[in-house]
Amino acid sequence: MASSIAAAVARLKDDVQRFLSAGFVAMLAMELGLDWRQTTLALPNLVALFARQILGGNLSMPELVRLAGLRCTPEAYCTARGRLPLELLQVLLRRVCALGHQAVRNTGEMLWKGHRLWHLDGSSFSMPDNRELQEHFGQPGTQRKACGFPVAHILCLFDAASGLIHDCILSPLRTHDLAHAAELHRQLRRGDILIADRAFESFMHLALLLGQGLHLLAPVHQKRKVDFRRKERRSGKKGQKGRRLQRQRVRKLGKCDQVFRWSKPLHKPRWASQAQFDALPATIEVREIKRKVRLATGLWQTITLVTTLLDPELYPAEELVEVLKGRWAVEVNLRHLKTTMKMDILRSQTVEGIQKELYMFLIVYNLVRLVMLEAAARQDVAVDRISFADALYWVRHGDLSQPLPKFLVVAARPERIEPRAIKRRPKPYARLNQPRVAMRQRLRRRKRRLF
Repeated sequence: MASSIAAAVARLKDDVQRFLSAGFVAMLAMELGLDWRQTTLALPNLVALFARQILGGNLSMPELVRLAGLRCTPEAYCTARGRLPLELLQVLLRRVCALGHQAVRNTGEMLWKGHRLWHLDGSSFSMPDNRELQEHFGQPGTQRKACGFPVAHILCLFDAASGLIHDCILSPLRTHDLAHAAELHRQLRRGDILIADRAFESFMHLALLLGQGLHLLAPVHQKRKVDFRRKERRSGKKGQKGRRLQRQRVRKLGKCDQVFRWSKPLHKPRWASQAQFDALPATIEVREIKRKVRLATGLWQTITLVTTLLDPELYPAEELVEVLKGRWAVEVNLRHLKTTMKMDILRSQTVEGIQKELYMFLIVYNLVRLVMLEAAARQDVAVDRISFADALYWVRHGDLSQPLPKFLVVAARPERIEPRAIKRRPKPYARLNQPRVAMRQRLRRRKRRLF
């Protein structure tokens, strides 16, 4: 297995160097019919500088100008970046994804029972506070007006085998994860399996996937009542005549393993259009599984999942539970993007600038994943065991023309548990719960002494 994967990714590092070169960007720009003047901030050079800015941890523009030794002002670089075509970055992301998929998909070992596995999840990031961004993205409802920052919602599609991010949809903060999920279905092909969290477990989403020959594996939604003893479930008050049949058992596959027929709900979800809802079938068949899993700590946890993979011999329940447990990798990948690469706060001041900055983050992230793929093949370990931070530092500071060094291999920590708490105490300053201008005026009225 390792030898076949190593042969498939043998030239990935050279391709990473090529993607970061001005010549390759110039070739893509000419394919798109773009033209430019030969200056310091010409289009091919600008993309390379943009990538260097993101690689450095989203450097400020004055710092990038000094670091790159540019003979221009930060304002000139900012103006040039504002004219960068978004279409060029989108094409560049697709080319990077195609390179990675070609390398790993030619090896059958990267498939699960002949299926491609995908991770789908939503997240968010913050940005500067100005009127255009506030009106387009909005801010959390817990923050007062003029006291918070705009926050964007992103829906990301990851390749489970390589960790490459295939596509991402940017939308306002108050957008449901399922609102744009159907747009990402177009990136998949028949037989692919989508692994997601309980937010994506709904009748409409399952019906849309089945209509395209796709499959879903997800935990049961917290509001859905799954009973392995009853053969059907009706909606309405107890004792009421003509209660609507909501779920009906089709067949039992084993202990806590059954196929149920779900009925179409009476009302469409708020995120869906009426045309989409009307086109759905009246019923669908799904498989419900419940298993107790022993964690590394010795404790037991009950997992209840829903899937469209109905064959119990081809897809045993225990194997499906193990595949679902691997969904946590998407959370780690999002952490690499937002924390390690510092994408949690973007710097652009316009909606279009935020889109360009996001796409460049995705491009650089994928280039680092390509390096990790080759390192994993050379060191004969799983790609998720290669330290993302170590690979990022090498792409940032190393010589891409030299052979890959041995990267840090992180310990295998299945079912790792860490508290979501901050140990370092913040400084005891009051919260900015009023507009900054109003607080300045209040300080002036108090005639506060400066010395």
